[in-house]
Amino acid sequence: MQKVIFFDIDGTLITEDERKIIPDSTRKAIALARRNGHLTFVNTGRTLFHVSRDVRELGFDGMLCGCGTYIEYGGNELFYNRLSTELCRKIADSMRDCGAAPVYERRDCLFFDRFYDNCPQIVDFRENFLTPDVSASHHTDDADFSFDKFVVFTDENTDIASFRRIVGENFDIIDRGGGFFENVPHGCSKATAIDFILKKLGIPLENAYAIGDSMNDLPMFRAVPNSIAMGNGETVFPYVSYITAPILEDGIEKALKHFGII
Repeated sequence: MQKVIFFDIDGTLITEDERKIIPDSTRKAIALARRNGHLTFVNTGRTLFHVSRDVRELGFDGMLCGCGTYIEYGGNELFYNRLSTELCRKIADSMRDCGAAPVYERRDCLFFDRFYDNCPQIVDFRENFLTPDVSASHHTDDADFSFDKFVVFTDENTDIASFRRIVGENFDIIDRGGGFFENVPHGCSKATAIDFILKKLGIPLENAYAIGDSMNDLPMFRAVPNSIAMGNGETVFPYVSYITAPILEDGIEKALKHFGII
């Protein structure tokens, strides 16, 4: 029976440090899974443009990006959730009022708020998370400003209650820890993306597998009966059906072997 495997990126396919390593065992395991007739998908919080070339070159059948806000299969767009310009402007104004430093993510670029240019978390994000091919030149005062989802950095000066009230009207708020929050439009998640693909391709739920390492993977884990945590993702161990080895200890390969996919 054909199976479908959904992979998170950061901490699952690539290391989260500055080296951004994709183990050779991961490359070989994904290629073998596809040769065996199974389907593989990226299922990530990153928006489409932010999926690196190294990841794309692993040869996935499709991309589920921005926590379910964008779905493509075989290079063809199947779904894209658009937010109104009015809502995007409202959120940008509100984040300034709340004291939450945002990064706005769209499928083709990132937008920054000049108001937070010197915020330490934003400076660190630009220096350590953005690759050389990702522009940091787009801002909320651009004429075409809009976004699909967004993240914020908070500190002791942030009005968290107001942030949660305002954002919670239209977005699911994912607490990533350390004052970092990921905000995804209601009705979109890594789980809704999985459901969309399974129905589109007619694949039974019992043949679906999800592999991840962090709290924004919880919807994905809950959406499938075969949920797999990387050995470096201790925070999600209680929520999965299987724990594999860490990423640099051939975790992907060992997981796919365990389930008979390769």
